[in-house]
Amino acid sequence: MTDKFMIYGATGYTGKLVARTAKALGMNPILAARNEARLKSVAGQHGFDYRAFDLTDTPALTEALAEVDAVLHIAGPFSATSKPMLDACMRTGTHYLDITGEIDVFEACAARDEEAREAGIMVMPGVGFDVVPSDCLAAHMKARMPDAVDLVLSISGLGAMSRGTAKTGVESIGQGMRVRRDGRIVALKVPPRAELDFGEGPRPTIAVGWGDVATAFYSTGISNITVYFEASPQLEQMATLGGFKRWFASLGFMQRRLKAQVDQMPEGPTDAERREGRAVLMGEATNATGDRVVSRLITPEGYTLTAMTSLEIVRRTLAGDMQPGFKTPSLAFGADFITEFDGCRREDLNV
Repeated sequence: MTDKFMIYGATGYTGKLVARTAKALGMNPILAARNEARLKSVAGQHGFDYRAFDLTDTPALTEALAEVDAVLHIAGPFSATSKPMLDACMRTGTHYLDITGEIDVFEACAARDEEAREAGIMVMPGVGFDVVPSDCLAAHMKARMPDAVDLVLSISGLGAMSRGTAKTGVESIGQGMRVRRDGRIVALKVPPRAELDFGEGPRPTIAVGWGDVATAFYSTGISNITVYFEASPQLEQMATLGGFKRWFASLGFMQRRLKAQVDQMPEGPTDAERREGRAVLMGEATNATGDRVVSRLITPEGYTLTAMTSLEIVRRTLAGDMQPGFKTPSLAFGADFITEFDGCRREDLNV
């Protein structure tokens, strides 16, 4: 083993951004993906080594991971790619990091905590915008109100999305909107709505099945968790889909059609859009007697922050600042981890 790491999925929008950021930081990853021609082009731009293989090629995957101490897995949808990558990491003793936002993937990783401890590896899904800032905010809310029984996280400022993110959204259409109630993840037929002031006046919000429905429970122990996004036309459209339409949209031929439409989208936000963008996250924790605390976290645009947080977590992991087993960002690095990044600012609104 060496102190090298691998970025798998380096030819997608986020993978290329992370590779470019790694070069700027003086890091030296091995890039990997399925398509050798595109991979060679990306690696050549930065002078990085590369390995081309499919995750279904178990011998090639195992051989590649044996070269590195950690893998930063960026190739979604993670519902299909997480398990083979994590299986291989267990075999080779390679730390597993990914940028998923998928509830089922978080839960599957959490279920393998003991296996990861025995393998001596850290398993941390969600090292990007989902879920580093929101997870750290959740842990901060727990610290402010240790007896909290209800946690609400609300997110504004999500702009243009990459094709990969959009395709993950397409895959989740049939699942309905999920929250955590009394410690269990449940699907609601009608997503809750609310109004919230993110700092510039009240805005309508809609509940979504964001990754923190899974991870915030492990980070805080709070048994009731709901995540809201500021309402957008796309979210409004999703919120009004009835059960039949959701079922129909989840059928194979409709999934292929919808994903083909996604392929006509721009690859992701431009550099200018990323520089100008920012996200605002609100945390609200309430205890059984109705006492409430509220905090706000402001961060750079989501894809920019993903490159920053994922590579810092890689750096810390390679330096030995990690614990074996399933971890969330705040469990491993603390609630204040997010405040260490440029452009991130947290404030408590009812001190």
